[in-house]
Amino acid sequence: MPAIRDIPLSLKTGEVLRRQGFRGHSKIRPEIKNLILELLATVENTHLLEPAVAYEYYQVTGMSSGQVSLEGDKAIHGSLLPTIFPEAKELAALVCTIGPKLEKQVTDYSKSGETLRGMILDGIGSAAVDMLAPEACRLIASRATSHGHQTSSPVSPGWPGLPLTEQWNLFELVNTQEIGVSLTASGIMVPRKSVSMVIGIGPQMATWTRAEVCTRCSLRKTCPYRIQA
Repeated sequence: MPAIRDIPLSLKTGEVLRRQGFRGHSKIRPEIKNLILELLATVENTHLLEPAVAYEYYQVTGMSSGQVSLEGDKAIHGSLLPTIFPEAKELAALVCTIGPKLEKQVTDYSKSGETLRGMILDGIGSAAVDMLAPEACRLIASRATSHGHQTSSPVSPGWPGLPLTEQWNLFELVNTQEIGVSLTASGIMVPRKSVSMVIGIGPQMATWTRAEVCTRCSLRKTCPYRIQA
């Protein structure tokens, strides 16, 4: 599939604050809020965000307790997918990114001693990825609906039952070069502000809210970025 680009992202101060680990907006000093607004304007005016999504569809040819078999002798391993959407007829594999420009600016701020600007801009990048992922899911859902199917909520390598090592496998399913995303030797995505996902397509697909995703995470009690129901 060709990559999708130019996806509009409307960032809000609240999401940036959450990505900085702040739970209560009233505790934030006005100068911090003003700096966030300034940097949000900079991001927009200098086009630091280059959101892009690469994706591919695969027919499900078989399913066991430990893997989902796909057309072309491909498979995704782990117990999670067969458990949460056993009725899936297709899988969509996706990789999303906001591109390298924002990360470079964060590095430049850090090198010049503007640590606070770098930290806040990094949070803006994380908030942008958080917003891009649902937009990508909506694109997949629109196509599924036109075929009379439903889509599951997305899952990513690293979830319990979907080993992080499946990141390598997922990158073989999607043409990530089209959007400039690669993996380091240790499996870290470059640019870092990227996310990989798998979505089930078929009847009776399981869905969950972002707050429910946080309840599944092993860091749910300590993560400063968690969303509470």
